[in-house]
Amino acid sequence: MEERSSNNTPPGNHPRQQPGSQQPGNEGPVKSPRQQPGSQGPGKTVRQQSGGDGPGAPADQYRRERIRRVTQNFFLHIHSTRVHPHALNPTYTFGLGVMLGFLFLVMIITGVLLMLHYTPSVDAAYNSVKDIVHVVPGGRIIRNIHRLASNFMVLIVFLHLLRTFYTGSYSGGRQLNWVIGVVMFVVVLLMSFSGYLLPWDQLSYWAVTIGSNIAASARELTDLLGITRFADIGGFLQRLLIGGETVGQEALTRFFMLHVIFLPMTLLVLTGVHFWRIRKDGGLSRPKDEATEKQEKLYSWPLVMWAELAILAGVLAVLVLLAFFVEAPLLEQANPSHPENPAKSPWYFLGIQELVSYSAFAGGLLVPVLFLYFLFSIPYKDREEQYIGQWFSGSKGLKVTWKAAFMSLLVVVLQVFIMVRFGWLRDWFPGISQWFVLLFNPATISVLVFALYAVRVGRKSGSARMSAMALFTAAVVALILFTVIGIWFRGANWEFIAGG
Repeated sequence: MEERSSNNTPPGNHPRQQPGSQQPGNEGPVKSPRQQPGSQGPGKTVRQQSGGDGPGAPADQYRRERIRRVTQNFFLHIHSTRVHPHALNPTYTFGLGVMLGFLFLVMIITGVLLMLHYTPSVDAAYNSVKDIVHVVPGGRIIRNIHRLASNFMVLIVFLHLLRTFYTGSYSGGRQLNWVIGVVMFVVVLLMSFSGYLLPWDQLSYWAVTIGSNIAASARELTDLLGITRFADIGGFLQRLLIGGETVGQEALTRFFMLHVIFLPMTLLVLTGVHFWRIRKDGGLSRPKDEATEKQEKLYSWPLVMWAELAILAGVLAVLVLLAFFVEAPLLEQANPSHPENPAKSPWYFLGIQELVSYSAFAGGLLVPVLFLYFLFSIPYKDREEQYIGQWFSGSKGLKVTWKAAFMSLLVVVLQVFIMVRFGWLRDWFPGISQWFVLLFNPATISVLVFALYAVRVGRKSGSARMSAMALFTAAVVALILFTVIGIWFRGANWEFIAGG
């Protein structure tokens, strides 16, 4: 029931004193009170929903009561009491952040159900997963949903990162939240990877083995420097990840603890801070043009709730439907003496595995670290706030994006064609020093070309934003291309094949 004044006049229909009306001590015609639109119904602006803004008006009391109801409800308390109409534009956010939150919730619920029947032991893990699939009622569907949610989280967090970057939503005081988002991106990848080993089948065992070898890729550099005996950075990272040189019980225990406790708790805390920063930063980003700023905010209740419930229903429908047709793989039990050929890491790390095949250090450590450094530094290098809330920063940025994507496509495809058709340095000069292989390979050459191209774009346009867009687009397109090559164009012994 909406609060009403003592004379039973609905809020929003109270008379307000108009300019030119009769004032005490002044003579003049008395004008009828101006009627305000009713306060009910979604889609009303704050002024329309409040019923008035005069000092001391009962509408103020109504407004406070409405806000109080929102802030005392836990579901609504995570949102601002009012939201700008631009934030509700489906083509601006696509609901990606909300999807991630719901997928994380689905993973927690299904993960807890799976834990009830899982045993984290090299002797029992595989059979416990088989029991989940074939014996536990509904276990197969729950496991399928859990794996689908994990893969969708990786995909959507990547898309969310793209959306945030291409709308310039890291500017305008949102630098810290961008950094938090990048950390969350890494945590989502690690959370998915840590769960990869738990079935303890051939696929998971050798995928994690490849991943641990990538972690040890720094040895290529330390071997060349002759300091591996004293400073085995790659070995340290590998032991930190799997507890030794090979994947075994220690690795399974660590991955289990990471997957069910440490990483979910970390992501939960970061998600809370992320939402809090969105509110502290004034809500979702939006253009700073006059027309947008003049739009009055809407009450979050019930618009946001209905929008989020619709997204939740869509996410659940897709997951449940796919769970009946897309099976989570379970090969034969892990056998360290019979490696898979080709042994491939999880799909989201296959781009890195492809780079590692050119140079272990450059592909497994140097390029990923440089890419993360670039992501973290973006909001501190680009401080141009005039592009906030605009997809691709307008037509100029869209042109830069298309050109950078085409350039990246050309650079990657040309290098891969040369490697497949004519070989690379080791094929041309069998006795060449490994230093040349480390320094001159598709991974390092791509980074150098992209960096030079971004500098050229920045100087030509005079815009740090355009330079960042060029480098970001080139890097993302290259990552996608290398991932596609790793998934569909690498066969036995990592040989290039015509198609998967």
